[in-house]
Amino acid sequence: MKIKLIAAILCIAIAGINKAVAQEATEQKVVLVTLDGFRWQELFTGADPALIANKNYVQDTSGLKAEFWRSTPEARRKALLPFIWNEVVNLGEIHGNRTLGSKVNLTNAMWFSYPGYNEILTGKADDERITSNAKIQNPNRTILEKINNTEAYKDKVAAFSSWDVFPFIINEERSGVPVNAAFDSAETLPLTDREVFLNQLQKEIPSPWGSVRLDAFTHHYALEYLKKKHPSLVYIAYGETDDFAHDGEYDAYLHSAHTTDAMLKELWDSIQSDPFYKDQTTIIITTDHGRGTQPLDTWRSHGSDIKGADETWLIILGKGGAALGEVRSVEQLHPTRIVSLIEEILN
Repeated sequence: MKIKLIAAILCIAIAGINKAVAQEATEQKVVLVTLDGFRWQELFTGADPALIANKNYVQDTSGLKAEFWRSTPEARRKALLPFIWNEVVNLGEIHGNRTLGSKVNLTNAMWFSYPGYNEILTGKADDERITSNAKIQNPNRTILEKINNTEAYKDKVAAFSSWDVFPFIINEERSGVPVNAAFDSAETLPLTDREVFLNQLQKEIPSPWGSVRLDAFTHHYALEYLKKKHPSLVYIAYGETDDFAHDGEYDAYLHSAHTTDAMLKELWDSIQSDPFYKDQTTIIITTDHGRGTQPLDTWRSHGSDIKGADETWLIILGKGGAALGEVRSVEQLHPTRIVSLIEEILN
């Protein structure tokens, strides 16, 4: 009799565990991704004909043209961003091709990074208090902080970035959201073998910049954390495209974008191969600002004095999006909608 009672209790307990696991696996998840300062022009038309053969910005013009130059904008963008234009376009929605009438514009008046990220993460501009890229603690609460402070998603939120200002943008101390930024090592124990290797490698490979690490470290730290901790809301902020553009290196800018496209594919494939995330995850991809086009050298810059620096774009892939492909209708969107979209997805 005791054996039957114990067996019954065990069955009830196992059933409860299985139900909890099943519920957790069917909850919606979101991965927000940004490519710092990546222009809509390259996203939708590929390599810029005015820049790809310009020796002021490209060291090996013939080599770069062999890689990324094609006769049509559609072919050029596929060469530059094969994952986005061969796969994402068939699975998700891509907004911001201004030649087709689809527009995405910032609402802040600054048109550079901290104000742009504040707008994306809080759902509103703050032109009175967020007026520079200085390392000040964000007085506004981001969607990461709000979600992390709910009972359902406590300690299920994380952020990874290449730029060292993100702990301040997210206000890591107040929000409680762990932010692995710039040259931070992985610290969440137990470390995986890959994290141990990344920690060692990051110390041995110098970055070209003092405040931004190479995106490969941000990417792989984030992937390992996704596999190890299974957070429900993750933010990944790649930074190289903006810094290579500021340096006037159009070849490195294109190569970085091409590599990031491959990273996005690896991220998507990893998500779709993990039962926790598969078919229950939305990836939202955007940028914090645009860049100039005319005069030509303004492609290196952004800010309120640069025409076109408020022009951005938006990609939604996965459960929370629709298979609209490249949006070809007239529309006006703003990054402020991203917060409400995340709230809707996570309920």
